[in-house]
Amino acid sequence: GLKVLLLEKNDFASGTSSRSTKLIHGGLRYLKQFEFGLVREVGKERAIAYRNAPHLVRPEPMLLPVIQGGSLSKNATSFGLWIYEWLAGVKSSERRKMLTAQACMKREPLLDASIVKGGAVYTEYRTDDARLTITVLKTAVENGAIALNYVAVNQLLKENGKVVGIEASDVLQSAPLKIRAKCVVNAAGPWVDELRSLDGSISKKRLHLTKGVHLVVAHDRFPIQQAAYFDTSDGRMIFAIPRDGKTYIGTTDTNFKSDKLHPRISKDDVTYLLQATNRLFPRVDLKVDDIESTWSGLRPLIHEDGKDPSELSRKDELFIADTGLISIAGGKLTGYRVMAKKVIDKVILLINPQGAAGFAECQTKQTVLNGGAFESEQDIANFKHQLFGESKQIGATFQQVSLWVDRYGREAEKVMELAYELWPTIEEKQWVPDFAEMKYSIDNEMCVHPSDYFIRRTSSLYFHRPELLEKYESLYPFFAQMLGYTDEQKREYNYEFLREVDEALDFTENSN
Repeated sequence: GLKVLLLEKNDFASGTSSRSTKLIHGGLRYLKQFEFGLVREVGKERAIAYRNAPHLVRPEPMLLPVIQGGSLSKNATSFGLWIYEWLAGVKSSERRKMLTAQACMKREPLLDASIVKGGAVYTEYRTDDARLTITVLKTAVENGAIALNYVAVNQLLKENGKVVGIEASDVLQSAPLKIRAKCVVNAAGPWVDELRSLDGSISKKRLHLTKGVHLVVAHDRFPIQQAAYFDTSDGRMIFAIPRDGKTYIGTTDTNFKSDKLHPRISKDDVTYLLQATNRLFPRVDLKVDDIESTWSGLRPLIHEDGKDPSELSRKDELFIADTGLISIAGGKLTGYRVMAKKVIDKVILLINPQGAAGFAECQTKQTVLNGGAFESEQDIANFKHQLFGESKQIGATFQQVSLWVDRYGREAEKVMELAYELWPTIEEKQWVPDFAEMKYSIDNEMCVHPSDYFIRRTSSLYFHRPELLEKYESLYPFFAQMLGYTDEQKREYNYEFLREVDEALDFTENSN
């Protein structure tokens, strides 16, 4: 029953929402902080996310080795996982399996057998965070919302001390906009306090930004047999997760006060993750030269005096200003839907203090996301094979078709249709599948810059960097042509993207 406009000053998901560990996880780590309510909430939300977008949220068996001198004993691990499963409502088929040291080594022979005392296997869920963000947006637009990227909010419109709208500008055209609204929500992630400052409503509570770094190596260099969650020497835990022929490792948790749009990775960050990995997987012996790509993101947490970054709560919190501005900060990717529901429930009360009369009940618990109409994992697999069978005339490989389904779900059929339309018009036939995917994303997902497509729509820079560099010069001219770039824009946007390509492996001396 609400008219909704979403504005993003850069590209959708260009901040935190494309730079997480890419897990819809149940919050096992939060048991250490006794955040039982958070574990229960994200456990339930994880099941909802899987049901509503099964092509984007996939089960991932996770190995948890118990090591000598580690943070958990075998008994504590078993008990902690039992509590976790009870709180999170984990279904019986995904409950923990405790392992002897021998069984743990059989599951992952790369582990250091001299320190492994046992282990456990439990189930996490992997996702593509940027794709989930885009898919939620597409679903919202299908239901009547308007979403615009590259529109920056510069000021808040106020009347009689209340926020009644915003002043914004189209970043691409410098066009000023004034938009009135009954309610304004500030969900700007790391930039939440900047908008609160515009409103003059920052009180005692404020954001505390911490940085999380991830490294990507070829799976051949780190041929881990399944995802693992393991101890570091300083009492933290990190992940190693196989994906798309690569293994990615993360994450760090350090204070951050620098460029929020481009959080750089330091040599110390890299050393920390490599040493932690080599400590438990000594035969792998990863080195800096093995790193193919990286990413770094910021967590917009709520500051608590005297606490280290890893001790800060991951709970979300609403700030309601006297001006009526609603701000939300903190939280986890897994809880995105319930966070949104909390916000909208508050919006409705502010618009209509008598309650929710005249508004529909929240539907998102049952809303299947764009492209996500699948009954089971087997249904997804069958769809991939069906689509591949239809793709042979346009030269798509099974890997390409599989990635289309993982990214777009049922919408992958539209990519296929575009490939058939383009086939007669493209001289270099080997690029038709790539061109079709680019055209789909430009037509349906508001791509403006090459970074939008090669980073946030496809994660190519993160997980296919060497392969992307081999074909980028062939792909970029078609991308620029479809968007009608001027010669100046071609040069400018190409330079911007290639700078991001270089920065992925250009590590700074400063840890912040």
